[in-house]
Amino acid sequence: MRAVVLASGIAFLLGAGGSALAADDPALPPQNARKLSEILAKVEQRNDFRYVKEVDWSRDGYTVTYYTTDKAKVEITYDPVSGEPK
Repeated sequence: MRAVVLASGIAFLLGAGGSALAADDPALPPQNARKLSEILAKVEQRNDFRYVKEVDWSRDGYTVTYYTTDKAKVEITYDPVSGEPK
């Protein structure tokens, strides 16, 4: 009996902790968001583009970090719906 109570308590704590962690996750892109590939295609067409280093998602939109041919680091946040820089 004691083992069942202990196992139930551990399961409860793990379940509660999992939902608390999920609340910290950033929201998903909206249903009407542009495809990330479309946004990256715009980035690749910018003057002196060399390569994409990183793409992050937050409630503000997609933040794309890329480098230019002269090794400059550029970070631009794009609106997920319009696909335009903020």
